[in-house]
Amino acid sequence: MRAAPGEPALDGPTASGVLSGGGAASAASSTHAGAPAAAAHEYADPTTPVTSAHGTAVPAAAPAAAPSYAEVPVAAAAPFPDTARPTPAPYPDPSQPAVASYAYPSQPGPPPFGDSARPVPPPYAGGDQPVPPSQGAGGQHPSGAHTDPGRPPHGSQGPWQNYDPWAASGPLQQNGAAVDDVARRRRRRGRTLVVGALLIAVVAGGIGGAVGAYLERNGGVGAIELPQTSDGVTGRAPDSVAGIAASALPSVVTLHVSGDSAQGTGTGFVLDERGHILTNNHVVDPAGTGGDISVTFSGGETAEARIVGRDTGYDLAVVKVSGVSGLKPLPLGNSEEVQVGDPVVAIGAPFDLANTVTSGIISAKERPITAGGESGDVSDVSYVDALQTDAPINPGNSGGPLLDGKARVIGINSAIRSAGSGSESDGGQAGSIGLGFAIPINQGKRVAEELINTGKATHPVIGVTLDMDYSGDGARIGDRGDGNGSGVTSGGPADRAGMRSGDVITEVDGQRVHSGDELIVKVRAHRPGDRLELTLLRDGRERTVSLTLGSSGGD
Repeated sequence: MRAAPGEPALDGPTASGVLSGGGAASAASSTHAGAPAAAAHEYADPTTPVTSAHGTAVPAAAPAAAPSYAEVPVAAAAPFPDTARPTPAPYPDPSQPAVASYAYPSQPGPPPFGDSARPVPPPYAGGDQPVPPSQGAGGQHPSGAHTDPGRPPHGSQGPWQNYDPWAASGPLQQNGAAVDDVARRRRRRGRTLVVGALLIAVVAGGIGGAVGAYLERNGGVGAIELPQTSDGVTGRAPDSVAGIAASALPSVVTLHVSGDSAQGTGTGFVLDERGHILTNNHVVDPAGTGGDISVTFSGGETAEARIVGRDTGYDLAVVKVSGVSGLKPLPLGNSEEVQVGDPVVAIGAPFDLANTVTSGIISAKERPITAGGESGDVSDVSYVDALQTDAPINPGNSGGPLLDGKARVIGINSAIRSAGSGSESDGGQAGSIGLGFAIPINQGKRVAEELINTGKATHPVIGVTLDMDYSGDGARIGDRGDGNGSGVTSGGPADRAGMRSGDVITEVDGQRVHSGDELIVKVRAHRPGDRLELTLLRDGRERTVSLTLGSSGGD
């Protein structure tokens, strides 16, 4: 093909590109030797028909105005020999399988460009790109697809479509298919939102469960404030344990006794405003004749005390404090009126724990007990016709008051029965097992009065010497008494009543007696001068005698 005058020839593959399928040839560029490098943008002669791959003449496009360039000599391109021009193969090739369309059914294919059966042009030598098709005025590509009267409409092209890079088709995915339509994208977005909401709900539920478990284990967050209720009542009924304790505590004292070889702790209570205090003899016994006795009141005040009088047979003692004012004596009740089951309150200093209050009931009355005798003789044995209580009494409670429901003293706590021996030689003192014993206050009152008034107490006697080795039932009068005399004291109450040695006393005022100790306890429960009725056995025959109790000096 000849070049137009003044234009480079378009026959060579380096100078032009054949337009195939309506496509455009890229501008040829060349550099002439001995001239400055310049890009020459040239297009094929619009007046020259271009032969398509099928041999059908394609109508020439309207001529476009050639841009004006500086006059630069351009070397003529070598002609492309006609004999060397490759002949395009017919398209489609019958030997090749049909190519399926990759467009989505819901998406229209790219706009047609040229005949659907037009083959792809062969590669060009030198890697030059095809020249774009004829452009409109101003060098702009005309909108829409090129029209060809001999080509079928777009919709009838079938699956054989060529891709037009300038067509207004949708964006391509990696597989070359068009992007989903708006409805599909909305459905996909909706599914994504649902899955995201489910994930958020699962995570939130897990976090909430963890927080709930933590709060349940730890009781919440922050400082803990526990609920508290109050009825606003601070007073107590006078006959309640609290009311009794509040009334009696100011009159109860703790005694600390020390001597040359022993020391101990016990309890006492105030008898009068002059400072007399009643306690047990075994509490003050460590002081002897030169020891110290310190009295501590419930309010913490302390005072020194001295012994006024004491008696081992009754296990009672009276001490007195000086220089103390405002003392409050405890009222004394009547132990004869006490009934089994009556509520009682015990106050003391068990194991030196001052102002300890316990409560219980009267478990029994007239329980004969003996206490003491640790020295090995009978000189320190006390005989008590005691009140039994289950109110806890421990070492240190000795000498403290046993109170009735009106805060009146009905007994003096003196002894306990424990599971162990409780002796100090065993390494310690025994505790309460609910068997406590108290000296009836009627007996305590009489002995205390005698100790305060005379410094000693008197004991009621019947004038006999008992056989303590007798193992039968009852108390037997011994064959010999003091000084190898008769077992019946001459001129004494028993002698005057006609009693003899060998008689066995079985009852005192109708109450059964099983041993000599019980007989002593029953006799000492009375005052000197009281009249008793005794039942005895002599030569297998039972008889009853009456006598008036005599008196002996206490020790």
